[in-house]
Amino acid sequence: MRLIPWLGTRSRAACSEDNLTLLHDAGPTLDLKEFRLLRDFVNQFCGIYFADDSAYVVERRLRVRLRELGIDDFAEYYRYLQYHPRADAELEAAAEVLTTNETYFFREAYQLRAFTDEILPIVRGRARARGSKRLDVWSAGCSSGEEVYTIAMLVDATGLFEGWDIRVFGNDISRRVLRKARGATYSSASFRAMIPEYERYFIDTDEGKQVHPRIRLMCHFGHLNLMNERRAAIVGRVDVTFCRNVLIYFDDASRRKVLDTIYQRLNRGGYLLLGHSESLLQSSTAFEITQLTTDIVYQRPMPYTDLPPRRG
Repeated sequence: MRLIPWLGTRSRAACSEDNLTLLHDAGPTLDLKEFRLLRDFVNQFCGIYFADDSAYVVERRLRVRLRELGIDDFAEYYRYLQYHPRADAELEAAAEVLTTNETYFFREAYQLRAFTDEILPIVRGRARARGSKRLDVWSAGCSSGEEVYTIAMLVDATGLFEGWDIRVFGNDISRRVLRKARGATYSSASFRAMIPEYERYFIDTDEGKQVHPRIRLMCHFGHLNLMNERRAAIVGRVDVTFCRNVLIYFDDASRRKVLDTIYQRLNRGGYLLLGHSESLLQSSTAFEITQLTTDIVYQRPMPYTDLPPRRG
């Protein structure tokens, strides 16, 4: 395996930002009862949960949708979400403005080291034992795609999977960020943790740095609500799932539902990697905890019949 000058006057941009802030702050107010009705409705749809002290955040973000629809107050908006023929599409639009999309290449490097140095060799060995040369990795809640392409670059750089059928699948509930992911072109903000040796996987363009076509061929993107267990079947069976900094926005019941879906999508012995602030230690799940050198990860248990024979 290979080792891997302010002039005293306000700028137009600043004035534009102020105008945008004023636009968000202007409009109907959301009382606590309306907030809870909308909060619970959105929560049932996509798992995102807002505590009561986040009502102002929800009010500001959803005002965009009220203006777009020409709706005067949040009570009317709630009725729209319940009864309008385009309610399903609007729920997606609401989720779009309520979700947080923050990611960049090579995020949480210590975990990526565990992935390349420990997990991938094990996954490769199991596949070879089955006579398979296929690797499937799922980025659940992939946002604008940096994580998906990071995974593919890391897999390629190991040299362990030459000639293999490699598929890295990323999903998100936001169609907007998926369009960006498929475009595979990024600005400097996405490279804040960039590792220089991986610059070879990018091509400079007028719009920014674009992921090399060879890496893009490994990567696939799809629109998916993680709360829709039936729809999640499009993911197929995977060897490793990254679900990092996603579940922190979910309530306990929604979190358990998503974890059950991830569990079912994983091959036996497959790995789940969560974000650094996330843990299953307080959750009752079927996952087993696995301590690696640089990280704690979770596994779908391996049947004893699939384990290699003991020596000695």
